[in-house]
Amino acid sequence: MAPESVDDDVTPERLTEALHRGGGLEVGRVVEVAVETSRTTLVSTIEHLRLRYTGGEGPATLIRKQPRTDIDPTLRTILANEVAFYAKVAPLTPPGRVPRCYGMGGLEAGPRWLLLEDLTDSHSIVSEWPVPPTVEQCERIVDTYAAFHGQWWDDSRLGESIGTWMDTSGTFDRHLAEFPKRLAAFADRLGDRLSPDRLALYERLLDAAPRLLGRYRTHRGLTLVHGDAHVWNALHPRDPATGTIRLIDWDGWRVDTATDDLSYMMALHWYPARRRRLERRLLERYHATLTAGGVERYPLSALLEDYRLSVLWQITTPVWQASFRLAAGIWWSHLERIMLAVDDLDCRALLG
Repeated sequence: MAPESVDDDVTPERLTEALHRGGGLEVGRVVEVAVETSRTTLVSTIEHLRLRYTGGEGPATLIRKQPRTDIDPTLRTILANEVAFYAKVAPLTPPGRVPRCYGMGGLEAGPRWLLLEDLTDSHSIVSEWPVPPTVEQCERIVDTYAAFHGQWWDDSRLGESIGTWMDTSGTFDRHLAEFPKRLAAFADRLGDRLSPDRLALYERLLDAAPRLLGRYRTHRGLTLVHGDAHVWNALHPRDPATGTIRLIDWDGWRVDTATDDLSYMMALHWYPARRRRLERRLLERYHATLTAGGVERYPLSALLEDYRLSVLWQITTPVWQASFRLAAGIWWSHLERIMLAVDDLDCRALLG
């Protein structure tokens, strides 16, 4: 059941209404709600709510997520994308892959926020950022993405009722018009710390973009992607025997090639030694899981070529991140790692 929107001011009465409509409370009502903790992420404020009931039993705690007001205006709007995910995609997703959503605000207009299942007691992040997960944890993560991607692979609703085609909606045109300005500011900021060779790579990518986007324009072999698929957005069950990985922070979801998530997870975030040791192994595992789940006419060779192309496109990520005023500790390391991955995988050859 899709959760219903409620007003921005979360009172016991409005929480009662949201939980009844969202299926989290069959009878009774909320009589007290308290904010136990509050913290900020790069783009959001996360509140931990504790609830008390009378006449019934519902979730003892909930997570309320709202956009931060002290960040780049473009970033402040992205929670609307996550609200859309929980309104349209999450209700169609098998249980156990994403947190349950009990209510939302701002689907059409007004303040944007989400009331989400609190997984604190049952799940945890894999490690302290930026320490990578174990091999076994990585395998579980790629299996989870293979299951999610496989569910939406070439689904007839893509670009229609679920997501939009970025080539026909003008998204690509807007990005290609905006990126040169962001790149110029990035290059000015870095000066000689951005080598002429790397700057030329960006310029070659922009020149080749109309041809490279031909892969997307086929509208085949596409799916829903997470868009921010670093490993800390995959919450692991404290008891792997009984729990499943939950994927969180869906503000970047879109219709795209599945390898965008894989390249974001590995090529953008892993240093060469680890990536070289695990990359091919995990790609092969992902492909085996994907095909076992029913995806056809997508050989491993096609996955590997899509992955190279996704790695090449990921060089734009640090530029966007820097332009959004994210911390240099994030985008600088991404820049160095993704450039090394481009060289390792001979992605320049894709530019012609």
